[in-house]
Amino acid sequence: MSDDSLVFMMGKFEAKFPTDRQYAKNHTWASRSEQGYRFGFTAYAVRLLQDVYFLEWNVDAPCLVRQSQEIGFIESSKAESDLYAPLAGQLTAFNPALLNDPSQINLDMYGAGWLYEIDGPGDELMSPDEYLTHLAAVWEVTQRTIKGQLNE
Repeated sequence: MSDDSLVFMMGKFEAKFPTDRQYAKNHTWASRSEQGYRFGFTAYAVRLLQDVYFLEWNVDAPCLVRQSQEIGFIESSKAESDLYAPLAGQLTAFNPALLNDPSQINLDMYGAGWLYEIDGPGDELMSPDEYLTHLAAVWEVTQRTIKGQLNE
């Protein structure tokens, strides 16, 4: 990972985003790999999820996936969420280490905590600057959602 990072402030928390990769609207990062793109959760997603303790995939690799197709499920101390493919293509691999110990997502989100690889064109991926603009646009709604959950 590059030392160059952009920062998005989530209240008092700094979410850092390396500039050596691209980003998807589902709050995953993408870096080029031998199998297309390797994806993992961004610091923004990990901060909202907090401690990930369960991960399950609904599909088996290799398989073709559509953009926004549900491919799995995650549980954490703060949320339960379906996981969706950030782009269309051939899902070539899952990170096998995460099935036994998904805590790597919390410990090394931009490295050993990667989720899966998809071989596809990646036209819908954003630059780091575009992703920060996207975060600024959704942050207000996210804060209201978090506060609503805290007040329930």
